[in-house]
Amino acid sequence: MKVSVTSEIGTLRRLLVHSPDSGLGKVVPSKAQDWLFEDIVHLDTIRKDEYDYYTKILLYFLDPEKIKGKLAYIDSETENRAFYKPEHPHFYRSDKVIELQWLLADLLQNEAIKTQLVSSICAIEGCTYQMQNELLTYEPNELAKTLISGTTTSMQLLFAPIPNFIFTRDLGITIKDYVLLNKPAKKARTREALLAKYIFFNHPLFAEFTGKIIELSDSHHSFLLPKEDDERKITLEGGDIMVVSENHILVGVSERTSSEAAVKITQTLFEMGLMEKVTIVKIPKKRDYMHIDTVFTQVKRNVWVMLGNFSRKAVKHEDETAVERILEIKKEEKIKILQFHRSKPEEPISFESLEDLLIDISKVDLQCKEEVQIIFSGNNEFPYSAREQWTDSCNLLALKEGVVLGYDRNDKTTEAFKNAGFTIIGVKELLRLLETGSITTDQIKDTFILMPSAELSRARGGFHCMSMPLWREPLKL
Repeated sequence: MKVSVTSEIGTLRRLLVHSPDSGLGKVVPSKAQDWLFEDIVHLDTIRKDEYDYYTKILLYFLDPEKIKGKLAYIDSETENRAFYKPEHPHFYRSDKVIELQWLLADLLQNEAIKTQLVSSICAIEGCTYQMQNELLTYEPNELAKTLISGTTTSMQLLFAPIPNFIFTRDLGITIKDYVLLNKPAKKARTREALLAKYIFFNHPLFAEFTGKIIELSDSHHSFLLPKEDDERKITLEGGDIMVVSENHILVGVSERTSSEAAVKITQTLFEMGLMEKVTIVKIPKKRDYMHIDTVFTQVKRNVWVMLGNFSRKAVKHEDETAVERILEIKKEEKIKILQFHRSKPEEPISFESLEDLLIDISKVDLQCKEEVQIIFSGNNEFPYSAREQWTDSCNLLALKEGVVLGYDRNDKTTEAFKNAGFTIIGVKELLRLLETGSITTDQIKDTFILMPSAELSRARGGFHCMSMPLWREPLKL
């Protein structure tokens, strides 16, 4: 199976996803923040009215044979939704839009791996020996559902759900033809990382890449460090990694990815000769930001969307005096950007603003001759810039260069895209046009596809978070 990612915007050909499982319906307010959620979601709505449209549009772009001409039938199956269920014989089973639960169920056909994985999970979750043995009697589809949702076949909640499993970007990142696995900062994601590790190392789909999986070991004597010394521990999530060109990668230092991890990644990639440049982007450790992909993502080689707080331009406030503007800038949190070159790692280059870095990537790495456009969250207007960034206005997924998915609730950001010359279309209308043959995916250019988001946005992650690209076509420079 081909695995290769050398940009954020090359035409997407293969990715890993996980559709919302019953575990999301088990999140309760008192545990939401422990499980890294800000709110509880309505499971049926997030599935049928929102995420299903994500699945449909991904299949239309990546694996149209699985869905073309079938929408009326699929949509009529409202009761059992067999098309979307990995355990059902009528599941779409695409090797382009790859569902993690399907991979896990496949993997559990192997009795030796099944025993190892169940033992590992029962150890970290504190299951009884009796329950461990009972789980080993489950058939693979049911066991896969249980290991992800935490719920047994008898509907007993055995251990906590892993609702963040829908954010597959954080499980790992594809760097050229290698996969870098994560090391989650929060205990709530430990089981996710374990499942991902078993899938990548053992599933036949990834058999030829066993020697190309990168794991970061813990820092020396990390187990002796105090709990508070987070920066000395290696923690990493995929939302803080962006492969922006064949020889340049961005690494975020954030609430979830430590400075120690950024150093380790830089050293590892330089030693392996995988990258010539690594830029470390250190953002404030705030829940507002979480990862660098909540602050900016790429749309085209010369177009980016970003939060104006980290720009050279101040966010515009209505009726604000010059003195108020200066005070606002002074209290604004800072971003630190250092770019390291493999040839001279001891002489890093610094950037004053995120905007400067993004322009440099477009001009230097991607050889853009056109003017670089920055589209701002909330059209850079207060309070919409912050409100819409919170609901992932900057967290967009490029299906191909210039064609991105984002939430329909971020009105000011949508307006900014329209002003920048992009076509705005809702996913339901686009699917209708694709199904009737009125348009093909090849004909879609410079388009912002609006996705329903009332419940998905409560989970605090956009479509960049909900995707782990495995294969993008290389950009032609």
